[in-house]
Amino acid sequence: MKPQMPEIGKVSSEIFEEIILPQLGRKHPEILVGPQHGVDVGVVDLGNGQVMVTTTDPIFVVPPYGWERSGWFAVHILASDAATSGIRPRYITMDLNLPLSMTRESFEAMWTVMHRECDKIGMAVISGHTGRYEGCEYPMIGGATVIGIGPKDRYVTPNMARPGDVVIITKGAAIEAAGLFAVTFPQRVAQRYGESAAREAEKIFWQMSVVEDALTAVEAGVREAGVTAMHDATECGVWGGLVEVAQASGVGMTIDKDKIIVQDAVRMVCELFGLDPYSSISEGTLIITCRPQKAHEVIRRLGDKGIPAGMVGEIVESQQGMRYFERGTARELVHPKVDPFWSAFGKAASQGG
Repeated sequence: MKPQMPEIGKVSSEIFEEIILPQLGRKHPEILVGPQHGVDVGVVDLGNGQVMVTTTDPIFVVPPYGWERSGWFAVHILASDAATSGIRPRYITMDLNLPLSMTRESFEAMWTVMHRECDKIGMAVISGHTGRYEGCEYPMIGGATVIGIGPKDRYVTPNMARPGDVVIITKGAAIEAAGLFAVTFPQRVAQRYGESAAREAEKIFWQMSVVEDALTAVEAGVREAGVTAMHDATECGVWGGLVEVAQASGVGMTIDKDKIIVQDAVRMVCELFGLDPYSSISEGTLIITCRPQKAHEVIRRLGDKGIPAGMVGEIVESQQGMRYFERGTARELVHPKVDPFWSAFGKAASQGG
């Protein structure tokens, strides 16, 4: 039986491999990294020791978060995938297909924040398209491509992890899930844990970026000299991200679950809304693999920037499989396939407040 399209969300790896992968237009020899499952960037050799790194994603805007949060989040989720290459994002092209409900005032408020965040990251908007159209609704209001230019020997991708590497995770599990729940249902959080805890939980929202995490980590070195692979834990969270790195690199993995950070505010929000933090969407959580001699330096550099991180396991040979240990008991590490965030969010929204 042929795999079918999903009811919602990304297509499966089977659809990707059967339909998309065999049909990628013209082949060019300068393409170093093309489309691959679990790899978010493409890499093209520009010659003279330089490469171009690209990534494409939807422009995701949620007006109820306010234009400050919405504009910030839209830019950072776009730039985060590109930054996991270790090359700083430099250019961005945007296609804005706006809803008819968007006013000039709303658009100006959103665009002002998006410009500011692009400038902070170092990205210039170099082309685009902007219009209002029927059938276009929040949160997906277009798409964007982020481009970075850098040295050929300085980029990494999720398929470069190798046995012996240490696995590092920044910030911990369920950053995005907790951040989005906290800003969407602050009264529910306050009713359970108090106003002060609710305000702290809302601050998680501003952790939903791995731009600084990734660019800081590679300062310790790349490939044999340091970081070998990076991947942000988006759909299906930490468990999904770890499996995707292992699959992309063709390796096994051993993880100590008890060493994965779960921030207090994250744990509270996940308990309140019935979420498993380890399999819930987690933009802002960076999975890093690096050579063992550089692991402590990577963590130190991240700590100097106020980014918590910890060593949670190691890369092993593929025949050793994917395992995690919980209180000393070994369990198989598998991809969750379905992220619990979406059903939990829908249920919470239907209950109001």
